[in-house]
Amino acid sequence: MASRKLLSSLLRPYLRLSSTLKPSITIKPPRPSPAGFFLNRLAEYATSAAAAPSAPPPPSPEKKAGPGGGKVTNEFTGAGAVGQVCQVIGAVVDVRFEAGELPPILTALEVLDNEVRVVLEVAQHLGESMVRTISMEATEGLVRGQKVLNTGAPIMVPVGRATLGRIMNVIGEPIDGSDELKSDHHLPIHREAPAFVEQSTEQEILVTGIKLDIFRNFFAKVVDLLAPYQKGGKIGLFGGAGVGKTVLIMELINNVAKAHGGFSVFAGVGERTREGNDLYREMIESGVIKLGDKLGESKCSLVYGQMNESPGARARVALTGLTVAEHFRDAEGQDVLLFVDNIFRFTQIENMYGIKDEHPILESLSDS
Repeated sequence: MASRKLLSSLLRPYLRLSSTLKPSITIKPPRPSPAGFFLNRLAEYATSAAAAPSAPPPPSPEKKAGPGGGKVTNEFTGAGAVGQVCQVIGAVVDVRFEAGELPPILTALEVLDNEVRVVLEVAQHLGESMVRTISMEATEGLVRGQKVLNTGAPIMVPVGRATLGRIMNVIGEPIDGSDELKSDHHLPIHREAPAFVEQSTEQEILVTGIKLDIFRNFFAKVVDLLAPYQKGGKIGLFGGAGVGKTVLIMELINNVAKAHGGFSVFAGVGERTREGNDLYREMIESGVIKLGDKLGESKCSLVYGQMNESPGARARVALTGLTVAEHFRDAEGQDVLLFVDNIFRFTQIENMYGIKDEHPILESLSDS
């Protein structure tokens, strides 16, 4: 009994103290999106003179020193969001930010007050509040002093079923002459790859069902028998011009759509305009792509970075196609075939321009 009284006497002061304490919960306001944040900041600056004094602002995000004394931040803020073009060398554009806050590498910048939409991607920090960018469009008409907006995010492209049957470029704009591409989902083209623990270790063959006439109307599934494709793997089709690589791609897209109900994404890297147009027409004739009211029943999306476009567009068009394919895989659980035509040109693009002090190389690409 004595020990029980001693225990209760020790607990009473703690109970009286805990009853006087009140839990404090701080609810942080939602962070505005980068697209509307710049406009909100402009409205705030315009009305700040007449506004009443408000609470002190929250502490700024953690920053680290960059080359030349600039500050590199991974969180978009309105201060220093607008820079100026200070040098244009072909597809390479240098931009200076007055506030000293440099956008991170791979951030998308957009030129303001221009006739056409020009998107730049940050490739290097030069110091002195300057960044070197690669343009996704032709730079004809860009002059020194033009305003450039820091979007605070990588290049965002539309994804989902709205892209089926459509042709779009590296920044997600439709180039097939149809209506505007409207999608409720947008994803950045630069994302982290899935971890190894998230990847399947099972080995399963993708049945293509492609039959070839090998002798007097004797058809055999040569691909599935001699060179089977593994699900989740990578396959390379090597051959010269006119040997049937595109025909085999068409058969794969058609068979996967019919047998598995999956989708296909075709990324044309450095494609000739004629080849891209012929492929689009062949897909319409085979029923893989449907037009008009049945556009949503299409089984393929096309992303083109053609030979006449800037090196930056050709270097990133494969990532745009990959982003579209990953959404079908992750969000809808579909079997997706991603075609990159061709991977050799994709590897050559990095040598087509320099992010140092060299001028971009304007030589033509090889045939295959």
